[in-house]
Amino acid sequence: MIGATVMVNGTQNGTITDMDGNFTIQAQTGDVLRVFYVGYTESLVTIDGKSEKKIILKENTEMIDEVVVVGYGTQKKSDVTGAMVSIGDKELSARPVSNAFEAMQGKAAGVDIRTSDRPGEMGDVFIRGTRSLTASSSPLYVVDGVPLNGTVGKTPEEDLNGLSNSRGGVLESLNPSDIESVEILKDASATAIYGSRGANGVVLITTKKGKDGRFTVNYSGSVSIDEIKDRTTWMSAGEYLEWRRWAYYYRDSSVYPRGDQPTQANDKAIFNGDNDPYAWNNIMKGWSGGTWDGSKVSTTDWTKYVTQTGITTEHTVSGSGGNEKNQSYVSFGWLNNKGTIKGQDYNRYTAKVSNDLKLTNWLSLGATVNATYSIQNYGMSNDGGTTSGPNSAYAAATRNLVYAVPYDDEGSRIEYPGADSKIKTVVDEWQYSKDERKVFRALGSFYAQFNLGKIWKPLEGLSYKVNFGPDFRYYRRGMFNDAESVNREGVNYASLTKSTDFSWTLDNLLYYNKSIGKHDFGFTLLQTATQYEYESNYMAAEGIPLSSSLWNALSTTNISALKSWDSSLTEKQLLSYMGRINYTYNGRYMLTASVRRDGASQLAEGYKWSTFPSVALGWRIDQEEFFKELPWISQLKLRLGYGVTGNSAIAPYSTKGAIASLFYPFGSSPTAGYVGYESQLADGAITLANQKLGWEKTKQWNLGIDFGFLNGRVSGIFDIYTSRTSDLLMLQSIPSLTGYMATYNNIGETKNFGYDLTLNLVPIKTRDLEWNIGLNAAYTKNEIVSLANGKQDDISNGWFIGESVNVIYDYESAGIWKEEDAAEMAKFNANGHNFQVGMARPADQNDDYKIDANDDRKIIGHTDPRWTLGIGSNITYKGWELGIQLYGRMDYTYNTGGVWVGGRYNVRSYDYYNENNKNAEYQKPIFDEGGKDAYYYVLGFKNGSYLKIRNISLGYTFPGKMLKGTGLSNLKLYAQCKNPGMVFSHIDFIDMDTYSNTYNSGLTFGLNVTF
Repeated sequence: MIGATVMVNGTQNGTITDMDGNFTIQAQTGDVLRVFYVGYTESLVTIDGKSEKKIILKENTEMIDEVVVVGYGTQKKSDVTGAMVSIGDKELSARPVSNAFEAMQGKAAGVDIRTSDRPGEMGDVFIRGTRSLTASSSPLYVVDGVPLNGTVGKTPEEDLNGLSNSRGGVLESLNPSDIESVEILKDASATAIYGSRGANGVVLITTKKGKDGRFTVNYSGSVSIDEIKDRTTWMSAGEYLEWRRWAYYYRDSSVYPRGDQPTQANDKAIFNGDNDPYAWNNIMKGWSGGTWDGSKVSTTDWTKYVTQTGITTEHTVSGSGGNEKNQSYVSFGWLNNKGTIKGQDYNRYTAKVSNDLKLTNWLSLGATVNATYSIQNYGMSNDGGTTSGPNSAYAAATRNLVYAVPYDDEGSRIEYPGADSKIKTVVDEWQYSKDERKVFRALGSFYAQFNLGKIWKPLEGLSYKVNFGPDFRYYRRGMFNDAESVNREGVNYASLTKSTDFSWTLDNLLYYNKSIGKHDFGFTLLQTATQYEYESNYMAAEGIPLSSSLWNALSTTNISALKSWDSSLTEKQLLSYMGRINYTYNGRYMLTASVRRDGASQLAEGYKWSTFPSVALGWRIDQEEFFKELPWISQLKLRLGYGVTGNSAIAPYSTKGAIASLFYPFGSSPTAGYVGYESQLADGAITLANQKLGWEKTKQWNLGIDFGFLNGRVSGIFDIYTSRTSDLLMLQSIPSLTGYMATYNNIGETKNFGYDLTLNLVPIKTRDLEWNIGLNAAYTKNEIVSLANGKQDDISNGWFIGESVNVIYDYESAGIWKEEDAAEMAKFNANGHNFQVGMARPADQNDDYKIDANDDRKIIGHTDPRWTLGIGSNITYKGWELGIQLYGRMDYTYNTGGVWVGGRYNVRSYDYYNENNKNAEYQKPIFDEGGKDAYYYVLGFKNGSYLKIRNISLGYTFPGKMLKGTGLSNLKLYAQCKNPGMVFSHIDFIDMDTYSNTYNSGLTFGLNVTF
């Protein structure tokens, strides 16, 4: 048995067993060895002078059942009545990641975790889909019992309106190596104890603490080497030149020759030969033989000027130990992530300290502090840009013309390669566009617990716990775009944002546990208060005289006036009361019931408070007498739950009347006037205050079964659920005669239906060889039941009764117009259209030969995946371990945007219409700066389903006998391959995991050492 603690009783002299269960310890004859391990009965062995001892630990039937964290407490997993999934330290550390959710992807049924390859960012998280139309779909995060309220990585508007945002996130500030377990509460019977904040699920994060035993030191480190991969195949210079010639031909065939019949004179006009001689010289290589040969033209790979080998190193040193009275844990971590795109990197420094003291048999104290300081260089930014350009250097590089060259004969950068005034060079862009974000965050959890039964015998089973959780965050963002940047034209731009937010939660908890014969009772009473304060300031200016000053010289000495500025202070509070009862009869029948009452300050007077009840039943069928004759069934539990949760994710002060300042010329100076609404003002689009704005509520039923067969060789969980969300918090249009255009209101209803399956298989299990297969799959479907006007669709917002929340409502593709369609096409053109053979053909739904937005648009598909799937396989043989992880999303529609037909920017290699390819998949190109084929995008609606190989890993744990005399108790080496490829994808030019044409792929090498 590996990892059992062996101590000389009454001393700090101790050790832990190695992989083979062996140990060595210095002890005297007569000393007593104390041997213990979680889930086994402690053993006391007296030393009798022999140099070797064989010690056998017996399973503790009371402890063998895994203990999991639930809201405001813990529970044996067999007694849990709600829908939840638990992921332990071993699974979280299976592969090195920068945040815990990366490790969880594909391992939790019903939890969809998006991917972000940008250093320092975490993808969005959805638990059982989307319920609300406009309010947040993000879950509540609770770290060591403290609900988090911070805004790391979000703008003030995104946080205060509860909007989800992939930038940063609450878990980015935690070192994954410091996390002991993550429990995800999915159904309302489990999340209702968090009331207003549990509507989208709850993520309970428990960080590591000290344990009873000798002090151990652990080091984990890894290095990852990544390269950016592009699933898009871009045109070569020869292909692009021909494509653009066709674009000019289809613009005006009387002036320009066919794309396959070029002339030098036309090429010089088409490709601005007089304005960029270097690009023209490259084109002339194709004419060097007298006739055109596009293969002789050099292709410039602009992406190589913005990409690099990404290297990530991660180091964590931790120490843990203690005795029955005092347990401590401390760790320090450093993550250094250099991105695969130049200008993108992330450095994070973490520290954690935890101490638990048992001062007396009736008083325990504990404190945990997690601190993080991070610096993120976000990379190229188009904030404050004077063009509607790309938002990343890689995207900018793919727009640059492949026949143009980056430098002139003197080695100087050509600002507009190809002489197009809208296509700036991307060379050195990472030096001209900077977006630096610094964050310091400290999370605390401090508690005192009083066992009142130890103070006075009649109170046995009663305990009181007070828990205080502060959360402080400082955020600074400096952004600078030089005049030379891709997204600027002639003048630079700088901005500086600083913000702090501080929140605290104070919990007062009473617990009472009592057993009477076969009856087990557990009562929990809670009173909790949360206060949140957010303060920010912002300034921006153009024309900074010295570019090297970046955002650090926004003063009257350097600039005449700020372009924009802002400051704000926001406060909100939440007061709550909760009661819960857990009842078990004879270890077979379970009842959990709770009621919580929340009061939110941001809602209207008289509507601030609401009540959220829940109830759940459980039946351990495997404990019934009639099941004792079925030994092949090791576990069978039925669960049924119902609960109500709420959502108050509305900006503070939305229920208060607001005004905007409007300055009028009066005398020699402007004088402020005040209006309720003025759309022309930056902050003038004010909503009418709704004095009756209340809670959005979700009612959910959940039916589940936990099963295990053949002594755990087959086990799993299956849940089926349905929910209804009513009184949706929505922005409603109102008549302008009120003086306003919109107000927030409780209107509309949605419903969800779905099921989750977690299946664990152990096909092979011998002494040396074990094969484990894990599969989780989830189906979820949301539907709009009613809207602001009852059962009437809201077309302007894309909301439709009986359809999914997020859909594509547009024209359906009927392919492209072909020559044989000439007669049919003429009927459309007679009604005002200008269709041509080779253009995209939208479907005419009502057959009136008109393409009309009111009659011919339809729902193309839903954009939320119906299915998410994770598959993992792990084989261990002695010390070797081989694993593979797959993840996928199925049954949804993705808008790829089609292929823009303007013929201007660089373009991917695709099957386009021309005189030699009349049965093409996509339309013909037509050179036009605004795009001449208005319906080209209808060809871009695709099935987004995919299954991706996320990770392949190989590791080796050294046996204990090899480590004797080294001072090490554990040593593991491993190597992993990240994102090696797709199993299948219906879209071959986009990575549907990142929703981008690029993704990172590479190798990781690491080790774990315990001293």
